[in-house]
Amino acid sequence: MKSLIIKSPTISARSIKALLFKVIFLGIFMFKMKPLSDKINTIDFYVGGTIMVNQLIGVPLEGFAEFSRKVAADGAVLLKNDKQVLPITNGEKVAVFGRVQKNYYRSGTGSGGSVHVSYTTNLIDSLRAKSEIHVDEQLASIYDDWIEENPFDDGGGGWAAEPWHQQEMPLTDEIVKQSQAVADKAIVVIGRTAGEDQDNAHEVGSYLLTEEEKSMLKQVTTYFDKVAVVLNTSNIIDTSWLKDYSVQGLIYTWHGGMEGGRAAADVLVGDVTPSGKLTDTVAYAIEDYPSHENYGSDTCNIYQEDIYVGYRYFETFAPDKVQFPFGYGLSYTTFSYSEHTANTVNIDNQAYINVSVKVTNTGSYSGKEAVQVYVEAPQGELGQPLRSLVAFGKTKELSPGESETLMMHVSVNSLTSYDDSGVTGYRSAYVLEAGTYYIHLGANVRETVAVSVDKDLGFIVENTRVIEQLEEALAPLKAFKRLKPGEKRSDGYYNPTYDDVPTRQISMQDRIATRLPREIAQTGDQNYKLKDVADGKVTIDTFIAQLDDAELATIVRGEGMSSPLVTPGTASAFGGVSDTLLHYGIPVGCTADGPSGIRMDSGHKSTQVPIGTLLAATWDTELVEELYVFEGKEMVRNEIDMLLGPGMNLRRHPLNGRNFEYFSEDPYITGMFAVANAKGIMKAGAHATPKHFACNSQEQSRNKVDAVVSERALRQLYLKGFEMIVKEGDARGVMTAYNPINGHWSASNYDLNTTILRGEWGFKGIVMTDWWAHMNDPIQGGEQDRRNTQHMVRAQNDLYMVVANYGAETNAMDDYSLKGLENGQLTRGELQRSARNICNFLIEAPVFNRDQVFKDSFGKLSANQAPSKEGQSLSAAGSVIPSSIGSVTFKIAESGEYRMFAALKSPGTDLSQTACNIVLNGETVATAQTNGTGGEIIKQKLQRIELEEGYYKLELDFTKPGMTIEEISFNKVN
Repeated sequence: MKSLIIKSPTISARSIKALLFKVIFLGIFMFKMKPLSDKINTIDFYVGGTIMVNQLIGVPLEGFAEFSRKVAADGAVLLKNDKQVLPITNGEKVAVFGRVQKNYYRSGTGSGGSVHVSYTTNLIDSLRAKSEIHVDEQLASIYDDWIEENPFDDGGGGWAAEPWHQQEMPLTDEIVKQSQAVADKAIVVIGRTAGEDQDNAHEVGSYLLTEEEKSMLKQVTTYFDKVAVVLNTSNIIDTSWLKDYSVQGLIYTWHGGMEGGRAAADVLVGDVTPSGKLTDTVAYAIEDYPSHENYGSDTCNIYQEDIYVGYRYFETFAPDKVQFPFGYGLSYTTFSYSEHTANTVNIDNQAYINVSVKVTNTGSYSGKEAVQVYVEAPQGELGQPLRSLVAFGKTKELSPGESETLMMHVSVNSLTSYDDSGVTGYRSAYVLEAGTYYIHLGANVRETVAVSVDKDLGFIVENTRVIEQLEEALAPLKAFKRLKPGEKRSDGYYNPTYDDVPTRQISMQDRIATRLPREIAQTGDQNYKLKDVADGKVTIDTFIAQLDDAELATIVRGEGMSSPLVTPGTASAFGGVSDTLLHYGIPVGCTADGPSGIRMDSGHKSTQVPIGTLLAATWDTELVEELYVFEGKEMVRNEIDMLLGPGMNLRRHPLNGRNFEYFSEDPYITGMFAVANAKGIMKAGAHATPKHFACNSQEQSRNKVDAVVSERALRQLYLKGFEMIVKEGDARGVMTAYNPINGHWSASNYDLNTTILRGEWGFKGIVMTDWWAHMNDPIQGGEQDRRNTQHMVRAQNDLYMVVANYGAETNAMDDYSLKGLENGQLTRGELQRSARNICNFLIEAPVFNRDQVFKDSFGKLSANQAPSKEGQSLSAAGSVIPSSIGSVTFKIAESGEYRMFAALKSPGTDLSQTACNIVLNGETVATAQTNGTGGEIIKQKLQRIELEEGYYKLELDFTKPGMTIEEISFNKVN
């Protein structure tokens, strides 16, 4: 058994600070059923025998939930409001239909929604709390009784097991008639969820309404004259049914986090005037979306629509297919626009078009208005959408009659297009084609007015000019045709045509060979610590020179999930994950899911905020930045360095199950909210990790479906938000996607991670894989494998996430980093480059300034008095088999310190995730966590615990169901 013990007489305060580590109650080590001594590596940290514990871990940040309620209300999107059905006004009585009034969704499923909260809210109870209105309690009680007999179906609680919708209570005419006799208005609540590893489907109960939901709408609209539908969904769903029912109101309240129920009630009763607007186009039918024809393959997803995603397609080719346009959203009040002007200015040697407009509240409610600016570029040689969003702004809350002048800045560089073919005469360059660029300003993409620029009709470019000359990168290998505007129709729109997509011309082998980093001559241990680099005493290269090849291969491995080295239940530990790396003062960084709140599978509580869909629908980046200052503070409180978010892939198709984590179909609004997210977290002292880099447009077969996409579409759409968060948000971490892009898996894609991210954008942080990702050869492509870390490092994806806990130093995954070094697939300089990236990041991370210690022990637990029925007796070693109800009583015959192990299995896939707390005498003493084991029993090392002679009751608390624990072992520590 290997052990590193540091005691107070031999450790300085500086060393403690540099070596970090935290007290937690959990340690996990996964391995097949082999002798335990072959695999165990214990690391014990203590100072003077005292365990230092952060008592605030798992304590939600004060005021965070309350602020998230405000944000959730601001993101509600009102799409229809005939007869002023909303708001519900003073003295009115409302009948609420639909089970989701009680089983209100707060987030999607998977890692983006797995947040343990101290409470949650629903709509019906939140409406009841509004003293100014009245709820039909008789109807509510009918729902309460039915829901008690038909409880919420979580699919067994396993990974991606929860169904998209819940069974709806059948209504009778008598129930509806009784309610209509006492209520003034009806609210119908329809809910949907979606999530990781499970796309939505073009089926009833997912994108489409169920027959029960349709029947509910028919019955309610038959008896009520005023009916509003509340959509508590993670993403847009089909709303073509509006034509079939007399529905006066329609509002998306989305998933608003733990305060979502209260936020929705705030909007419905008019305490908050809705000011959200769509960040997607709502078409009449799923088949109308341009990506639909090529969506859902298990192997190859061709992005034939090219840059014409969402409104860029509909406003150019098919405006008649749109039910609700991009940027659309109503209010309880009305606004007028006046005094709109535009002029060109130079700011810091950059050309901008300043667009100004006076917004006046002309209605009777206070409210906010989001104003949008679009450009109509000349078609030129490249072809262009008729509209592209280039700026937006949002007023403060304006009282009736009050005005505010908004100033929005449009960078002239944002009007450029990428020429990947050379048709303009400038291949591999961002160009500004000659012609007039018309500026449109308005309330949504459809309701706009043209604004003159410097008294001209638009911004005039006399001659085509290069704004940024780059080089070919990420061009596809596969030939295909892409959409482009053809002949202009009499109605001003275009007929579609197609042209060939340029394919790769460069040699990837030559590119990599000519750009290899230099190797640093290895020196061995010179007694330099990472703190010496931070203090300027030695260079980072001098420090890295100390690491031998095994240490270099270790540092590019992260451990998790629920690592014992970091905050309980979090996603990974990285950096100083071995004795020798710790010796050099490399701290252990901590990452945690996710975009909607901190995920801790140990059951520790945090604040769950609204989903990305809702955040972007606020059109208020300042508000969202302030929200993520709270998020950053809660991260620092929980000793977490990196939040695995924001999610920022484009919502290319409505059925992507993970759309709820993302912001929009538009790259500019995606980038703006990603920047707000990153800035907020960094203001609080922590870091964001934008994901999934790039083109994660479907969850089905997400670890193998190839995104075949043009270089132009990649640069202008799918990478643009990432570019913005790096350049404007100063993001220091990036997570790559599971999928390949043009034949090369994202985690080992050289052009993605080195040529573009670091070379063109100047990114200085660390790049990590998604958890248990696959990689292939960045030169040859070909077969992919999780063990291909040599290809990962070559691409400058620095960290493999994750190997088993205690497995980084022992190479538990048997990866190929060192083999690649031996056979020439990897150079030492490339490994050293990734080590440098990781260490430089850790110097800037919160962990570098924390005084922390780690002790791989729960401490002492008192025994119970003898129970009425004695259980199994354990002496120096033995195992306890929990009963079918997950508990058992046993006796410890000899006091002392014991090491715990768990034998467990999970039938899930290799990407599924489950967790279980181990509880002794009412105290949570450890957490077992695993992804799917295919039903095979594995053994995990947990932590040590000091037990008195006596009786103990062992219970299992499954915080993420799907796991079966066969036995818990207690081995006496000598």
